[in-house]
Amino acid sequence: MNHEEDNEPIRRSEADPAPTGPVPADPGGDVVDLDKARAARGESPDSPTAAPNPTGRESGDQSADPKPTESADSEVDESGDERPVMVDGPALSGPGLMEGVRGAERLPILAPWLKSLPEFITAMGWLLGYIWHTFAFHAIRTPFVYAPKLAARAPRGVLNALVSTGRWAADTEGEPLRQAAASHERAEEYLKLSRQRDRRVRLRGALTILGTIVTLILALYLAFGASLRVQVVAAAVAVVGFGILGAPADKPLSSRAVIKTQVQKLTSDIVIKAMASIGIGQIASAVAKGQDGIKFVSPVTREGPGWRADIDLPLGVTVADVVDRRSRLASGLRRPLGCVWPDADPNEHEGRLILWVGDRDLSKTGNVVWPLEKHGQHDMFRPIPFGQDPRGRGKAVPMIQHNVLVGSLPGQGKTSAIRVLACGAALDPTVELWIHENKGTGDLDSLECVSHRFVSGIDDDSIKYAADSLKLLRAEVMRRAGVIKKLPKDLCPDKRITRDIANKRSLKLWPLVGIFDECQNLFAHPKYGKQAGEDAEFVIKLGRALGVILILATQRPDKESLPTGISGNVSIRFCLKVAGQTENDMILGTSAYKNGIRATIFRPEVDAGNGYLAGAGPTPSVVRVAYLDDPAATRIGQRARKLREALGSLSGHALGESPEQASGPSYDLLADVLAVVPGSEERVWNERVAARLGELRPEVYAGWKGENVTSALKPHGVSTQGVAGTTDDGNRTTRRGIVRADVAKAIAERDGNPGAA
Repeated sequence: MNHEEDNEPIRRSEADPAPTGPVPADPGGDVVDLDKARAARGESPDSPTAAPNPTGRESGDQSADPKPTESADSEVDESGDERPVMVDGPALSGPGLMEGVRGAERLPILAPWLKSLPEFITAMGWLLGYIWHTFAFHAIRTPFVYAPKLAARAPRGVLNALVSTGRWAADTEGEPLRQAAASHERAEEYLKLSRQRDRRVRLRGALTILGTIVTLILALYLAFGASLRVQVVAAAVAVVGFGILGAPADKPLSSRAVIKTQVQKLTSDIVIKAMASIGIGQIASAVAKGQDGIKFVSPVTREGPGWRADIDLPLGVTVADVVDRRSRLASGLRRPLGCVWPDADPNEHEGRLILWVGDRDLSKTGNVVWPLEKHGQHDMFRPIPFGQDPRGRGKAVPMIQHNVLVGSLPGQGKTSAIRVLACGAALDPTVELWIHENKGTGDLDSLECVSHRFVSGIDDDSIKYAADSLKLLRAEVMRRAGVIKKLPKDLCPDKRITRDIANKRSLKLWPLVGIFDECQNLFAHPKYGKQAGEDAEFVIKLGRALGVILILATQRPDKESLPTGISGNVSIRFCLKVAGQTENDMILGTSAYKNGIRATIFRPEVDAGNGYLAGAGPTPSVVRVAYLDDPAATRIGQRARKLREALGSLSGHALGESPEQASGPSYDLLADVLAVVPGSEERVWNERVAARLGELRPEVYAGWKGENVTSALKPHGVSTQGVAGTTDDGNRTTRRGIVRADVAKAIAERDGNPGAA
């Protein structure tokens, strides 16, 4: 109870003038005018009619802060007097009945695994596997374990059958009742029970004799008149029947084919105690006072292979605060760390916690099977199956209009993640693959047979090959931009690659996927790294809508080996175990660690293959990536090659062409600009530069406009400006253009010779 608020009218009345009229004296205390005390609550402290306040505080408030529920402003009425206007209305307002119903969450009619074909196939596969395992387990034990047990127990079963039949015929089950009636001298009840027994014994005795005669006749027939097959079947039935009757109650015939893991049910009491133990003051203090400290939005329910609890945290507590204490929460729940996964609800406020507690540690659930490992092909315009979350739900990665960044410490499953994405791209025969494995261990050699460009190595030549690929990708992005611009609106209304456009082989706008594993060796290279970083940033920014996709993987995510222009513009990120906050935010994005998305929680080696996937869904989620070993990837590569052979889309390295033949035309944009802009021409319009470049290298610059020159020179630090000039018809005007000296300066700085400019 708040005694300060209860005494508020009394304190207000002490400051009010004395009431008019006679008031009876009370030696025990002051007399309070209740009407004035109530009216004082509605008065503004600044009103002329307000009572004096010698303490300097608001009337009726013993704290320095005003009561938020009594906020008021003033306005002048018709008489010129100032009257208070309440800011907060006296009644709560909110959505009506229909608005509340419309905004209510509708639970799915069908379970998620019934609406997803991959999840349905996985579930049915598990069910069939379970049935087959159980059948095979018992079938192999029937002749060698179960049959000898039944034969050994059959004699005891015969004895049990005879004893049970005799007890039934003699009505022994009623004997305790008759004895009880006799011992308590209830004669009438005893006589009724005795007469009932006599009737039962006569009937049951006759049936027993008749059954014995029939049994003897049947036994004699089976022994002397039946065929051998019938005798064997009858003997088997007798052994099974009497063996079951002779089985001890504490020794079952068969053992279990599958032993269920005994896991304690998750209850609200367990969750409350665990949440109170993780060190959040608001929760701990509330529980200490006998309260819950948290609010359960819905009952704790079973979801997948675990339990789910939807919780509203106290005011001011966020999901990130709980994620930061995940290990303490696991200790409070008495579960392994890999079973406890606190997560945010993307459809609710920041204090809504979804606590999912699995039956088994995620790292001990075994390898995730990739749905496309053994059969099928893929459409690149659909997400690539990638793995599973802790709840067993499939997770996929969209590729079109995205770029992907994968990072982790060595040995945590980074290459496996790259291999899954590469195999998914390879199984679309329209995709052109450029693979660069700059570790030199041959992890992606299985897809060499379908790659347009391919290199595996860490030497300077391999690094140069990868850098050349980025330069070529940059030129390809420019070419595609020109082609897209010329396409009619009915074919390409959104100015981006679609499935229909990609299928038109004459346009050469099929998806192009460039994979750069261990890209830190490329971007940190003293000779090729800077230009490679600029080219990669250009491709990432502009190639997204043009079907050019980069997949980058690194084990050293810092600004030297992974330029911020690249890490800041990648849309999909997968981060496995990393060492600290800096590396975490380099992969998952700025403030990811602060927001509770922390790949530092994964245990080295134990959680290999587990990581945070961001950008592929509404919120980042933990995913266990599917596992493909090298033999499986090799089989996928051969299947992908057959698909390409049938479509006729094999090219470049896959056909044995040399890098020069496969790479197409190469160019140096800055040098070409200087070549078409003579030294006597200090400033020139961009549209004239584009026209001259088209004449110089039509295979590269055909279709370029002035805006293409602007966007192409911007990454090199060459900006455009207003340039005055004369048109072909002799009129003077100002248009966007460049200064030749700026281009020369950019070349000098790039080549490490700034004095040459």
